[in-house]
Amino acid sequence: MCRSIKTLRPPVLPGEATEDDIRAAALQYVRKVSGFRAPAAHNREAFDRAVDAVAQATAELLDTLEVRGRPVREEPAAGRP
Repeated sequence: MCRSIKTLRPPVLPGEATEDDIRAAALQYVRKVSGFRAPAAHNREAFDRAVDAVAQATAELLDTLEVRGRPVREEPAAGRP
């Protein structure tokens, strides 16, 4: 377990996880599994794609989790922000 990755779901995190929180956790995960803190130039594209993929998967997970005692977040209606 990468100890610097924090839990991002409520109630551990008081509010909703921000995009920055999710990206930071994804970056820490990719650093841990790749063994690179900062990849060489020839690995940068693969490293960045992995961070993007992990961040997207994390956001999807957090959006679909149901936490007892908290309402499920609803999707905005079409045409509404």
